[in-house]
Amino acid sequence: MRDNKYTDYTDFLKDRKFIQWQLLPDDRLDEYWHAFIEKNPDLTAELSYAKEYLKTSVLNKPSMTENERLSLLKKIQSSTQVVRKKRKLRRYLQYASAACAVIAIIVGLLYFSREESSSFEHNKDLISGNQLNNENIQLITAEKTISYKENIDVAITTEGTVKVIQSGREESIETEGGFLNKLIVPYGKRSKIELADGSNVWLNSGSVVEFPSTFSKQSREIYLSGEMYIEVAPEKNRSFYVHTPDFLVKVYGTKFNVSTYTDTPSSVVLVEGSVALQASKKHPEQRLHPNELAIFDPQSNTFDKRLVDINSFISWKDGYLIFDKTPIPEVLKQIERYYNLSFNFGQDIQLQKRTCTGKIYLSDNLDNVMATIALLTSTKYTRTEHQIYITNENN
Repeated sequence: MRDNKYTDYTDFLKDRKFIQWQLLPDDRLDEYWHAFIEKNPDLTAELSYAKEYLKTSVLNKPSMTENERLSLLKKIQSSTQVVRKKRKLRRYLQYASAACAVIAIIVGLLYFSREESSSFEHNKDLISGNQLNNENIQLITAEKTISYKENIDVAITTEGTVKVIQSGREESIETEGGFLNKLIVPYGKRSKIELADGSNVWLNSGSVVEFPSTFSKQSREIYLSGEMYIEVAPEKNRSFYVHTPDFLVKVYGTKFNVSTYTDTPSSVVLVEGSVALQASKKHPEQRLHPNELAIFDPQSNTFDKRLVDINSFISWKDGYLIFDKTPIPEVLKQIERYYNLSFNFGQDIQLQKRTCTGKIYLSDNLDNVMATIALLTSTKYTRTEHQIYITNENN
């Protein structure tokens, strides 16, 4: 028989036992609400709406200040941890008061229009994202393949030994001189390599570089897919080459950034020194000067060059991103790579045309990053477990 106490999702949001079940779950509450659903299957949809509303709307309403949201979120997270660890009842009751505070907030918010409380799944003004599973960094040599869960630094000695440093621990790996080693850095990870000649390479997320343990006497050559910033050690007698899927970079002792991701145009930004770019042997070299950006056009095999602020292109290696009226889809592409996320864009063209101007520090705390993006793009974001929702600020 239907429980007449509940007619729609708002009734659940006024129910203290339901709020406690969502914020402070335990076996007793799980048993109670599972039994309720079995007895009232026609209320399943309304119950789901209530869950979604609680997760995605309460902590992100303009009626709450940012400090209030952060404080409430901290209390809720602490409460959940306390219950899961089954700590003393006295501490449970101390944190459980957070749930009571949430009830009062929710009841007040329910008097906004019902359209505001609709599920994100039905909201067209939406960019949704998912956190993907992190993969390990892989170092492939002639002898073995080694996986690393955390970011690593790699150094090649003059004798050709590969030294890997992870979390303060150093490991030495013997390699064969004539074999190209491969370092695979998946999305969500980064690495740094000091090559045998003393050149330093910073590898961004989603990149692969192939390099020898010792360079030949005639030249120094590496192969890149993805993005790197490199400071090449100058040598008069041996040129340095970077091979990419689209073009060749010939280096004359310099600092520059190369980006060859498949979902964005390939480019080179020169910080200092000089480089020559060549699409193929059939095409002439094009010299690049400091503070110039060259974007590769695969249709004509040419480069479009222009002066830029180089910091916007190389700041990622120092842990932050700089944007200047950058469309939000381009901003999120960089966030995707750095944090191993996947964003899906809805039909709202206005939202996608929002731009971002400012600096975003690439903190280990993803919430700090998303909060900064929301501030710089005049949007709102909500994060629930492994999902992220971005909506217009006036929703």
